[in-house]
This record gives sequence, structure tokens and C-alpha cells, in this order.
Amino acid sequence: MIIIRPITLDDFDALHQIAIDSGNGFTSFPDDRLVLKERIEHSLRSFDVKITEPGQQGYLFVMQDTSNSEVVGTSGIEASVGVKTPLYHHRIEQCVHNSEHLKLRKEHQTLTLCTDLAASTEICSLYLKGSHRVNGNGRALSRFRFMFMAAHKQRFSAKIMAEMRGYGDEHNQSPFWSWFEQHFCNISFSLSNHCIGIGDMRFASELMPKHPLYTSLMSKSARDAINQVHPDTLPALALLEKEGFKSGDYIGVNDAGPAVICPLEKIRTVMFSETKRVKISTVENNQKKYIACNHKLSGFRAAQINLVLTIEYVLITAEVALALNVIDGDWLTMVEN
Repeated sequence: MIIIRPITLDDFDALHQIAIDSGNGFTSFPDDRLVLKERIEHSLRSFDVKITEPGQQGYLFVMQDTSNSEVVGTSGIEASVGVKTPLYHHRIEQCVHNSEHLKLRKEHQTLTLCTDLAASTEICSLYLKGSHRVNGNGRALSRFRFMFMAAHKQRFSAKIMAEMRGYGDEHNQSPFWSWFEQHFCNISFSLSNHCIGIGDMRFASELMPKHPLYTSLMSKSARDAINQVHPDTLPALALLEKEGFKSGDYIGVNDAGPAVICPLEKIRTVMFSETKRVKISTVENNQKKYIACNHKLSGFRAAQINLVLTIEYVLITAEVALALNVIDGDWLTMVEN
């Protein structure tokens, strides 16, 4: 069975390998053993702490194949970003230059460095090995987070945001950043990614333009990269758009990938999920697959399963109950996948 659970220190080697395999355009996991160990420890502290409102917590999960104990993917949630340390984006705006007496009008697109998305909850760190990008695993690894947040609303913001990986060429370089590197920030794309990955965005406040930047002054390749995603990210973007997330106003500072936003209560998975008490029973296989999540914190589990819904209960087998860490009478939230 494929399950999703909170990360532990025993997963360190698997996480480090994912950091290597995902490449330098994936800012969530820099190839830095100390940073990765701190990410795991921070996640463990976040699950254990009792809180009434979102703060600096970061929740990191792994997808695991229980048949061989292999960690095949990761998924994360940052409870409130950009509060302790600034989180920068470029805000996309339109301005108009108009001359009445010459009867001329010209629209311009501009980019302005901003911290508008501070205090949002960010879903992040989504990675799934190619061998397991089948059978709805990718959808489950993304969507379960919305049910986790809905079950623990006091821990998260009402506004949910995701930063999508921006377009990169065959050498894993960003044409958007190449232009900025030439004109403003003389640091490599990989170094800018590393800084973002460890939460240090001082380079943005220190070296980026302080005034709106006209995109017409940029190279065509840099301009064309605005709001575009890396080919590997297209499925993730399509899934979030289906959930109700919208893009258009904000992009990443170094790769111009879109930041997509949706209120938690308007996310499709949250709107269409059901919550019922568990009853362990015999369940026949059916064609419908459900993502099911318990309501625990450090004991959290999620999986794609077969189940039967009655008016009062969700019927699951003893094997599934063990995998989901639930007993008779526990609450389970589920949605079709």
C-alpha cells in the first residue's frame, strides 16, 4: 500500500537523495545536509506544538510504499510564510501612458518587488519519483494537504498559496534570471535557488530594482518566461487550477514561475470531502478510489483506498485501518480521487 505520513529523522537519506534528484531549480530541498536535517527537525517540532493560530510551523510529509518501505515522494505545508523573514515576489501590473493632445496611448507591463503574500499558508515541497507517477499518486500527494488543513484550521491561514517552479532551459537555467543576473544580481541561478531554499532572500531586497521595472526593457527570452512553468510542473499546475487556484498577479523573483492562490474554504477538495466515523468491516473492491485521511497530527496518515460510505459511517477493512492508524469510532475525511 502507498501511504502518506509525517517525515521522521529515519527518512533523512531518502530526503537527501530527493534533493539531489530534483535538481537546482527545485528550491524546497537544497543539496545541503544541515539544511535538510533542520527541515526534518522543524517539522517534528511543528507537529508536536499546541497552537491556536498559524506561526512559523512547517509540516513535511513523505509518501511511502509499504511493500518495501521506500520513500517515493514528499509534500509540505508552511503555515505562515514571510512573517519572520521576508518572502519576496514580483507583482505584475499594467500602467498606461496617455497623451491627449497627440492622441497616443501605450500600455506597459511592469514588475514590482513586493511582500504582498506574507502570512499566507504555502503548500510546497511536492516531489514524486517517476516510478510512482501512476495510479493517482501525484493527485493524492497534493490533495491530501487540503484535508489536513481543513481538519486543523487553527494552524493555517485562510489564504493558501503555491509557488510553481518556473521555466528552465535544457541546461536547467532560467532565461528570466539570466537577464537579472546580467543587469542587477550578479549571482548564479543555482546560488539564488539555494538562498531561497534556506529562507534567505536578502539578495532580493538588496539587489533587485526598487521601482517598477518595465518588462519591455527586458530581453524577449526573459519576458517570455514570465508566468511560465517548468515542463515537469505542468501536471501540478493543472491539478491546482482544477482545485480553484488562480495565477496572474505574482511570480517568483528568480525564475518568474507563477504564484497561485485560493481561499482554503473554496478549494474543491475541501468543498467536496466528507467526514465520517470509522467502522471496520469487510469491504468489496469497487472502481472508485478515495483519498482518506485521519485527523491526527504526529500520528497522521493518508492513503488511496477502497471504502464504503453509509449514512453514519465509513466502512474500511482492518488492513486499511492499520495503515491509516485508526480504530472503530475515529474520524476519517475522504474525497474521490
